Amino acid sequence: MIKNFFHIQRLKKILAKVKSFEKEMASLSDLELQKKTDEFKKRLANGEKLNQLLPEAYAVVREADKRILGMFPYDVQVMGAIVLHEGNIAEMATGEGKTLTATMPLYLNALSGQGAMLVTPNSYLALRDAKEMGPVYRFLGLTIETAVRADETKPLETKEKRRIYQADILYTTNSALGFDYLIENLAENKKNQFLREFNYVIIDEIDSILLDSAQTPLIISGAPRVQSNFYDMMDTLVQTLYEDEDYCYDDEKNEVWLTQKGIREAESFLGLNHLFS
Repeated sequence: MIKNFFHIQRLKKILAKVKSFEKEMASLSDLELQKKTDEFKKRLANGEKLNQLLPEAYAVVREADKRILGMFPYDVQVMGAIVLHEGNIAEMATGEGKTLTATMPLYLNALSGQGAMLVTPNSYLALRDAKEMGPVYRFLGLTIETAVRADETKPLETKEKRRIYQADILYTTNSALGFDYLIENLAENKKNQFLREFNYVIIDEIDSILLDSAQTPLIISGAPRVQSNFYDMMDTLVQTLYEDEDYCYDDEKNEVWLTQKGIREAESFLGLNHLFS
């Protein structure tokens, strides 16, 4: 209880700093407000930290939300946005403005140029939220993309994914991101890779994604990469081999290997000079 009290008080102090910029931001023209993004990037490049930028950056997004969306984030939403920036969980009920709250930490963490993501449980939410909040990010000079499509029967190509994942802000789903990560790690060369290093992510419905959905495995399957007639050929070869003479089997380790004689038999059967070359 005491610990929670001090935590709330700390958040309120940061909130007060955000609110201290309110009149200044309201007095700026659209162009002046938009120029704040480049100013923040330069300040970061000069050694300033995100936590130092937070109050002013949040005030900028607040004002942009008001001008573009007609919605001005409440104090409690700003406090929730601070919690999200710090890598903690903020519990907000449906209708309390989670989507609007996320605009502040996403903007702040995208200023580094390393990207910021919002992961949702389904493509409908990702597409909806990106469409609704996109005008704010674009107004402030940031790029925004979605890594999912409304028509899931038309998958994104590697070239398109590479462009999408370079966006300042990306909206996606846990399954799309999970499969893209698997595909990335199965790529045989760099030209087939498209992800960049993960920088910052907000997970919507985190209990559902990290607890409930975590029990559902992500499985990638596809057509075999070898000629189908090889299977019948190898089946015929195996039936000509004798245990202990041509191959050995370790029941305990569940391992099988060819003996020198078995290797020669296989080379003869397949017409090869060297079986393992």
